[in-house]
Amino acid sequence: METASRRGGREARRSQRMAPKVDMLPTLKSGLPAVEPMSPEQVERIHQASMGILEEVGVVFRDPIALADWKRAGADVRDERVHLDRGLVMSLIGSIPSQITYHARNAEKNVELGGRNAIFVPMTGAPYMRDLEDERRAPTIADLGTFHKLAHMMPALHSSAHHIVEPMDIVVAHRHMHITYSSMRHSDKIFMGMTTSPKNAEDVLDMCAILFGADFLETHAVTTGNCNGNSPLVWDQVMLGAMRAFCRRNQPVLCSPFVLGGANTPASTAAAVAQLNAEALSALAYTQVVRKGCPAIYGHYLSTVSMQSGAPMAGTPEISLMNFMIGQMARHYNVPWRTSNLLGGSKVFDAQAGYESAMTMMAVLLSGANYIWHSAGWNEAGMHCSIAKFLVDSEVCAMGYRMAEGIKWDDFDEALQAVRDVGPGGHYLGHPHTQANFQNAFFIPKLFDNNSIEQWKADGSKDIKDRALKQAKKLLSEYEEPKLDPAKDEELRAFIDRRSREIPAVDALNDEF
Repeated sequence: METASRRGGREARRSQRMAPKVDMLPTLKSGLPAVEPMSPEQVERIHQASMGILEEVGVVFRDPIALADWKRAGADVRDERVHLDRGLVMSLIGSIPSQITYHARNAEKNVELGGRNAIFVPMTGAPYMRDLEDERRAPTIADLGTFHKLAHMMPALHSSAHHIVEPMDIVVAHRHMHITYSSMRHSDKIFMGMTTSPKNAEDVLDMCAILFGADFLETHAVTTGNCNGNSPLVWDQVMLGAMRAFCRRNQPVLCSPFVLGGANTPASTAAAVAQLNAEALSALAYTQVVRKGCPAIYGHYLSTVSMQSGAPMAGTPEISLMNFMIGQMARHYNVPWRTSNLLGGSKVFDAQAGYESAMTMMAVLLSGANYIWHSAGWNEAGMHCSIAKFLVDSEVCAMGYRMAEGIKWDDFDEALQAVRDVGPGGHYLGHPHTQANFQNAFFIPKLFDNNSIEQWKADGSKDIKDRALKQAKKLLSEYEEPKLDPAKDEELRAFIDRRSREIPAVDALNDEF
């Protein structure tokens, strides 16, 4: 009877540990020194090289509005190529805020960005998924909702992002609105805004105005847009139009060159960073031409290319080095910056996926990144989002969060007293300090198995994928929707209905209606 009581107590404590906790970790305030492999002279060398690229080579802006804007700003515009004087660039980026406060619809989940402040954001853009049975298939809007629900319940994720997976059952022209509504409905964390066309970006921002109020957007960051460059040295009309939409509404935008090292950059780590830096600076400067003082984030997507197959690679040493270097450059310009986190190229959730992701994440955390995107679910070079990996990545982010906080000294004196109390040859398991601190002293992963092989077999010989999928099903069964205000919910639905009538239901991006 006593044994049964003890067993019941253990099971109750285990159930309590495994119960869903939707409390979000606050903004990560890094307590670790950033890795800075470049000397001040090397930072200046990259800066000067980038300035030379901007002045002598120039950047193509394939957009008549942007070209007219640059002429008015005093740039040297030759056809579509814009040559930017270093003085003009540095003057413009000087008005970018170094810190951003993001406001969620639940104010308890507001976060800070910039300086030592960082947030974790899930992956986005996957055209396929691995579902609750680990089957690879095309996603639906319901599947996107599933990921948004899980993002809401993961303590270390600070955002529900936007199209974690592409909802293939919604026509392309209307998809952006349903994605945004899913982000808003299923989580009360911050979210991202679609930038797939200028008109789509305007729709998203109009929905944000419904949720938060148009005047609120003028002075508060509530969403994030991402605009990818076409490396080498090209910004296209679609991205620039979406960028303008976000800047005009004073919402942050990620200015992200898309690097495939060796394919659209030189086959050199340092030279690739010099080119990327020039590309990012040209877009950052343009945000300030559109609206001086609007928030903007130094972005990038980093991958190296296999010279054997041409395929993008994740987790390579050069990607880590580039992250360190870009962190130094962003701090040199005093602007917040974005990177990509738990990336992998494996087709399944295996050791390759784990090693690639861990390699990338360690560099990301030590580089001092602020907006840490693609932090959960990414595999197959972004072609699919895995529910199992989404959960494990989220727990790994919690581990990384704890590491990046740095050393805690709050109980140092009490712990030293325990050394005197226990003395040589003793143990600490029953000491009052241990009893008071054991739950928080060391991170205990929920999804990792550290039991004996006998216990592992007794529990069904489950691998981490099986445990993660079981936990995902449990979490989804316990999910509670953070309800939208009914009046705002009705207005959002009415907006989607109206715009769906105005925009032809076609599988093409809307850039006209």
